Amino acid sequence: MPSFDIVSKTELSEVDNALDGVRREIGTRFDFKGSKCTIEHKEGTITLLADDDMKMRQVHELLKAHVVRRKLDARALDFKDPEKASGNMIRQVVDVRQGIDREVGKTIITAIKAAKLKVQTSIQGDELRIVGKKRDDLQEAIALVRTLKIEVPLQYLNFRD
Repeated sequence: MPSFDIVSKTELSEVDNALDGVRREIGTRFDFKGSKCTIEHKEGTITLLADDDMKMRQVHELLKAHVVRRKLDARALDFKDPEKASGNMIRQVVDVRQGIDREVGKTIITAIKAAKLKVQTSIQGDELRIVGKKRDDLQEAIALVRTLKIEVPLQYLNFRD
């Protein structure tokens, strides 16, 4: 039976490369001259530290631009609320999304069931498996999922006949 998987994975090595580019640009830009803006990356979370709101917004734009340059989806970055840090600085935590949440998986499954496609969907950990009798049914399911407004970047892998 033909099947495929819907996953949401972000390559952390490419995120590291994007962060290196942001650090280099912060070091050379005139508007960051003399500031203490830093970026740290540990186990799927990025910590941004900036002097004020304006510099934090600039770091956001740099981060998004460099992530897109590395051919990653900027929707994989989950920006949390900024908080005060020591010395009148602002800290913000950014999570790099990996996997499909249960809520997102359920919305995909309900949309497929509502469209009455002849496929079976199942949640397997942090990914979804779609199984159908015909290849065309699976392609319709992919087209349907692409039309949904989902804030997580999705990849379609392991398409098998």
